[in-house]
Amino acid sequence: MSAIDAVVFDFGGVFTPSPFDAVRAIGVAAGLDEDAAMAFVFGAYDRDTDHPWHQAERGELSLSDARDQIREQARLAGFELDLYDLLGAMSGTGVRDDMVERTWALKASGLHLGMITNNVAEFREFWRAMLPVDELFDVVIDSSEVGMRKPDPAIFHLALESLGGIEPARSVFLDDYPGNVVAAEALGMHAILVETDYEPALTQLDLLVG
Repeated sequence: MSAIDAVVFDFGGVFTPSPFDAVRAIGVAAGLDEDAAMAFVFGAYDRDTDHPWHQAERGELSLSDARDQIREQARLAGFELDLYDLLGAMSGTGVRDDMVERTWALKASGLHLGMITNNVAEFREFWRAMLPVDELFDVVIDSSEVGMRKPDPAIFHLALESLGGIEPARSVFLDDYPGNVVAAEALGMHAILVETDYEPALTQLDLLVG
């Protein structure tokens, strides 16, 4: 009998290629190194701060305002960096069908399924249309709706409570950002880093859920 009752997924970087890869590529094209590009666009993503992107993900700032502030910060550092260029580069991103199929199989096995996504309100209709979200997942936690974002421990607790009070040790979390994986592990969840080659993550998930 499996020791796991619930599996909780990120969206971008798990069901789709990682947006972080697109940011790094655009940053390099703008004359930044990859780390600097990530810092300008996403801030210190392993922390919850007042960076404009973090505020947008918590629903505190519009996407347009976040774009303006990020662009101004880049200009002050001598670079041109437009958040909308990033969105354009991501617009052709498709869903990983095999990840969706695996998720259906997990649901059929009787596991509770949840999603925690750091997202902005303006993206909501777009990303939700890419998956049968309400059919696949028992609980969907969108950071822009709940006013908190990963890696804040509170958003993980909210997901587990919403799934019926699942104990962290009886859950698995999948995410493409190392800082979010570390945060989940600190709560006692089993956490899996989903990289560009995501087959190892699926293998690890299979081992955990039996």
